[in-house]
Amino acid sequence: TFSWFKDGSVIRDVTERLYSITSVSDRAEYSCRGERSDSQRSDTSAAVTLTVSAEAQAAVRVSPQPWLTEGDSVTLICEVTGSSTGWTFSWFRDDDRLSDSSRGAGGSYTLSPAALQHTGVYTCRAERGRPAYYTKNSSTQTLWITGVSPSVSLVVTPNRSQHFSSDSLSLSCEDQRNSAGWTVRRYTDRNTEGCSKQTGSTCRIVSLSTSDSGVYWCQSESGEKRHPLNITVHNGDVILESSVDPVIEGDTLTLHCLHRSTNPSILRADFYKDGSLVQNQTTGEMSITTVSKSHEGFYYCKTERGESLHSWISVRVSEGQISVSSILSFLLAACPYLLSTVVLLFKCYRARVPSAEDQSQYAVTEETST
Repeated sequence: TFSWFKDGSVIRDVTERLYSITSVSDRAEYSCRGERSDSQRSDTSAAVTLTVSAEAQAAVRVSPQPWLTEGDSVTLICEVTGSSTGWTFSWFRDDDRLSDSSRGAGGSYTLSPAALQHTGVYTCRAERGRPAYYTKNSSTQTLWITGVSPSVSLVVTPNRSQHFSSDSLSLSCEDQRNSAGWTVRRYTDRNTEGCSKQTGSTCRIVSLSTSDSGVYWCQSESGEKRHPLNITVHNGDVILESSVDPVIEGDTLTLHCLHRSTNPSILRADFYKDGSLVQNQTTGEMSITTVSKSHEGFYYCKTERGESLHSWISVRVSEGQISVSSILSFLLAACPYLLSTVVLLFKCYRARVPSAEDQSQYAVTEETST
């Protein structure tokens, strides 16, 4: 019979030599002692100290960024704080477990290419050992994929991604075919919910608060999601004015630094991209005349009266550029095959049409025969 001790006190007498603790809770010293049926007893073993750390926590991050255009690539990475070995990972979207193992490997989950249906709230969890020990679920990471030419648009008034608290905001779903059946939904730091003051396909917020910050989109009665947009509400005195929609490559991007009170007028505003100073102005405005994909990033502005929140500016290739590029790519790829086809046709023509010498020989033979 084996006696088990925790911090010097007997906690169990059993016949097995294995003692299992199903749920560890605190630090303690454990030791054991054996006793035979004839009452012969062994010495008590040396104590083993069991140290219990906090429950393991999984964390998820995204690369390169969570705002995507349909066709882009994105990778979600799941990590266990303070530990890196022996873990296998599970992924969830909108609380549904993802079983597509080909996308996830070694703590990463890759969407390439990303599609509209991949929009959602992602979490991960890690496990190891047998029986399995599970970490806590990670915090949420939202991915938003916008269609290249969605038929449904979310129209924001005023048309900017950042807004002052106490201002009003209107969001409306507009469908080129039929606007009926579409409602405005949003995901905040609390949960997914509808608009509290919605009339038809229009949502109106009379007085904004910071809790209204989140992602808004249009959702059909069948659950189809379209045109997600990020809206942030700032308690401070300065916001960055930029369009909520992506900028078309080749167009001009204009950013304004706005004060809650326009008096006095802004004397100086510095503009930053991804944490680095891009331009300092005296007008509170910055323009990029010909936008390219390299201009994508997080922008904010700073004045003597405060600093704005950060807004992601995305750049999209226009449909015309896509068409021309596709045609050129097709022609370049098809050139060798077109050349081969022309050569073969020419050879076939030569083979079927007799030369002038052949025709004269044929005429002589015809006369002699006659």
